[in-house]
Amino acid sequence: MPERAPPDEVVIPLAEETVAVSKREVETGRVQVALTTETQTVIARETLRGRRVEVERVPVGRTLAEGEAAPVPHEEGDTLIIPVVEETALVVKRLVIREEVRLRFVPTERPFEQAVDVRRQQATVERVPPGTGPSKAQAERGRR
Repeated sequence: MPERAPPDEVVIPLAEETVAVSKREVETGRVQVALTTETQTVIARETLRGRRVEVERVPVGRTLAEGEAAPVPHEEGDTLIIPVVEETALVVKRLVIREEVRLRFVPTERPFEQAVDVRRQQATVERVPPGTGPSKAQAERGRR
């Protein structure tokens, strides 16, 4: 309800319109799509990076000391070193003193008797006057 205005004023009514919009699908036409495939050769250029592995087997032949830990893989520059170890049976010959033989020398004495033939020579010396006995050379031969 409009307000009452004083008698010396003029009231102008204002109007306002509002719009309501709605949508609906309307088929206005159709399209048909045909696909064709062409093959074209192009050169693709790119630098591919990777690593090539060169395997080198180096014989070492070092025996680890008793209680020494097995070596671990490690890098030296651009080289990865992987130690390869194996257990081997070790036969050791050692001199072991099994026993001692002890010899003790004890002096002993015992009586001994045996009949033994013993030869003995005796010399009898006589003086002979010169010219009557054998010569000096003959006497030497007789002594031998």
